[in-house]
Amino acid sequence: MKTVNPKKKFGQNFLNDNTIATQIVSFLCTEKTNNIIEVGPGMGILTKEILKIENLNKKFIELDKECCDYLLNNFSEIKKDLINDDFLKIDIKKFNPPVSIIGNFPYNISSQILFKVFENKEIIYEMIGMFQYEVAERICSTKGTKKYGILSVLIQAFFSVELLIKIKPESFYPSPKVNSAVIRIRKVRDKIDCDEILFKQIIKSAFNQRRKTLKNSLKSFKKIENIKEHSIFDKRAEELDVDDYIFLTNLLSNGNI
Repeated sequence: MKTVNPKKKFGQNFLNDNTIATQIVSFLCTEKTNNIIEVGPGMGILTKEILKIENLNKKFIELDKECCDYLLNNFSEIKKDLINDDFLKIDIKKFNPPVSIIGNFPYNISSQILFKVFENKEIIYEMIGMFQYEVAERICSTKGTKKYGILSVLIQAFFSVELLIKIKPESFYPSPKVNSAVIRIRKVRDKIDCDEILFKQIIKSAFNQRRKTLKNSLKSFKKIENIKEHSIFDKRAEELDVDDYIFLTNLLSNGNI
């Protein structure tokens, strides 16, 4: 088997630049992790670099059976560590933390992957991921920008975010119609000083009606009536940073100033 036929249903665009692949894997901080999980290894361009890393457990999660067959034919040493399954459905809490995630992620599920990282933040130390450039910008955006949104705040509440390199379409097969970028998110704290469930609810409600002031977008929260005169409620969702949302959560949790 020489190559794998890219499949639209899996959102496959295989990286074919070995120099970039080496660079991506070099971004991993191997001193602070126990497990490296590669998501969607495809034809193994990152896999071969990951295999050079010593003294760490490695898992390779690939949904496409044809890719799995290719990987086994070309990297027989990963036989016990190759998992033919959907990353989004796997319980990654079973892996020994801290865990590092790396991959050239399918663009059609990139947001879902990020939400899964967020939901498993207690065991994930870092993620090095290839995304559509626009998505990468959104994750790294800060308050006051149009691309700043729900995922920006949720990820930045627990991780530092950094856009590492921008990659042109010709570095892939087939070439996507958009530029790509590699981002790194790395754990900076395990907990936030507020009710995390309420924190998430507030962020989602605020950005779902981002054109409205918080006084209007959050009016479904019962305790807002007691505190809606606070100046923070005159702002819109994109005007608040992570610390502002933590403050707002505590404000709504207590129901008083």
